[in-house]
Amino acid sequence: MISKAEKVDAQIPVAAVVGPTASGKSGLAVELALRCEGEVVSADSMQIYTGMSIGTAKPTVDEMRGVPHHLIDFVAPQASFSVADYVKLAAQCVADIHARGKLPILAGGTGLYVRSFLQNLQFTEEDRDDALRASLKKRAEEEGTQALMDELRRIDPESAARLHPNNLGRVIRALEIYYTTGSTMTQQIERSRTKPSPYHVCMIGLDFLDRENLYARINARVDKMMADGLEEEARQVLGQRASTARQAIGYKEWAPYFQGEISREEVAENIKRETRRYAKRQLTWFRREENIHWLHVDAYPDSLGLVSAAQSILDTWRCKD
Repeated sequence: MISKAEKVDAQIPVAAVVGPTASGKSGLAVELALRCEGEVVSADSMQIYTGMSIGTAKPTVDEMRGVPHHLIDFVAPQASFSVADYVKLAAQCVADIHARGKLPILAGGTGLYVRSFLQNLQFTEEDRDDALRASLKKRAEEEGTQALMDELRRIDPESAARLHPNNLGRVIRALEIYYTTGSTMTQQIERSRTKPSPYHVCMIGLDFLDRENLYARINARVDKMMADGLEEEARQVLGQRASTARQAIGYKEWAPYFQGEISREEVAENIKRETRRYAKRQLTWFRREENIHWLHVDAYPDSLGLVSAAQSILDTWRCKD
């Protein structure tokens, strides 16, 4: 029988920094990478796209501080990109980082990416049907995304509850899976848990004692995005035929402004409101995960205290087994 220690020794160590948007995940991941000889692997479903740097809050070169970052800014907004694609590429990145003697540090707030990768969910493309996918996209344009969500709720209520109506790509994918295989996405996910995870994981989650402190950070971030040129970036993104990117928070809110229906100030308020709602959904998702070491950002007088607490968690994890 393989002992727990032997099992851990055979696994690739992976640290993960997760939590809601604007909580400081990227900055903390960089600090930990500098202290632990690590490299960052993004787990953000919007930062993968090119031409969307401001609205997705991609870390700048200065913010990366020389730490290599992977899976950022490499997919055209018009291209399709699935969770299966992410899991495959993240596995390659992590294996390479580990082979070079570095610590892979997953950082991001896309819970489905994080869970699918760390739990080693297995995916197949046998249920792909491009014609059906195009038909569903056309229906969404004609009838609205909510019509597809209502249909998914009848077929697969678990997936409907998990997915946001604005995430058209995932809603279409869930319907595509059902109509091509006869099984729901929920059933497919359960069957995908066939192989044990090859990763020994330490997950650090960021939260706030006072939710208003998180909301204040979100509001400040949106104000900075507006000042940094989000309007022009959104104009370019919305001018492309890229359904997933066009539905991203920070971009879709500009559509009525470009049509002369609302003011620039209303755009900013709408982005702040939608981002706050998204942050609440992220926290709900990650609170379902097991074995997360939660740290409250506003419990520390400065970022140094937070970084030290996170490093202490990592140090204990690396020595424990």
